[in-house]
Amino acid sequence: MNKRHIIGILFVLLISCIVICKELSTINIATLIKDANLINVFYCVLIFVTLAFSFLCESFILVILNYEQNSLIPPFWSFVRVSLVQSLFNAITPMSTGGQPAQIVALKQMGISVGKATSVLLMKFIIYQISVFGIYIFAFVTCFQSILAKFDGIAVFIFIGFILHISSIIFLLFILFAHNFTVKLTKKIGNFLFYLIKSKKLSNWQNNVLNQINNFYVEGEKLRSNKMKLFCCFCLTLLQLLCFYSVPFFILLALNLNCSWLAVTKINVMNTLFMSIVPIPGAEGGAEFGFQKLFSTFIDSKSLLVLALFLWRFATYFLEIILGLIFWTMKPKKHY
Repeated sequence: MNKRHIIGILFVLLISCIVICKELSTINIATLIKDANLINVFYCVLIFVTLAFSFLCESFILVILNYEQNSLIPPFWSFVRVSLVQSLFNAITPMSTGGQPAQIVALKQMGISVGKATSVLLMKFIIYQISVFGIYIFAFVTCFQSILAKFDGIAVFIFIGFILHISSIIFLLFILFAHNFTVKLTKKIGNFLFYLIKSKKLSNWQNNVLNQINNFYVEGEKLRSNKMKLFCCFCLTLLQLLCFYSVPFFILLALNLNCSWLAVTKINVMNTLFMSIVPIPGAEGGAEFGFQKLFSTFIDSKSLLVLALFLWRFATYFLEIILGLIFWTMKPKKHY
């Protein structure tokens, strides 16, 4: 962890303190304490069990993708560490850009070569993007219209986030299933841009994009050659996503509120799309704003809404930072 990451953590803490103070100033503290005393402990425990299961699913995915016949496999906790380290660096870098490089470092510390670590993470990325594609489409088609009717301002940003995500996933699908066409199209676009703007940087960009396209295609072919591994990873990824997106549902149950799991989960997916375009580490400020706007559909009380927000941010953000920092300091032994 370098100086930039430490600054990221301090920045996140500063913004968080400002947001917390702002939210506390809008409610009666005595009412908040009263509501907190009525929290259902059983569902509170389920919140953290669900999150733990989500991390375990991701860790098992890493184990499966790293598995090779007649080769040594590091202890399972090492892969749990990789998952938590990713969450830490996603949380403290803008647009979650630090997660994958941190995973490569964590895998290298286990004795896995950079080449193999990169290959494994590319396969994991492909599986994740294809899995989340269906979830985004379903949530957007069934939920966006009602959000547009109630919160037209935030709906615009959700739409932008949806288009950006879906476009990138469709491009990935083109790479996997129409590789030659994608390469030719990329070359034509690059050549056209180079004709308009003669720049060495543009040429380097085109070469980098073509290299990435080839890397994705190669890893996709590896996955398709092992259908059992692919099937297991898809199932685990869907479980991981469903567990993560279900956290607000258990939070509302912990606050003794009746709600539909499907309705709450779809709203949470919409909030995730909104958060994805906030260019601040952890989407600080934007995440809290989006949560309060969207989940006011289920929560009438202002104090309960703030309490739900605090529980959600602690469980899905600050706890990940804390655990990530702890596991980052626990260096694994090399097993290769």
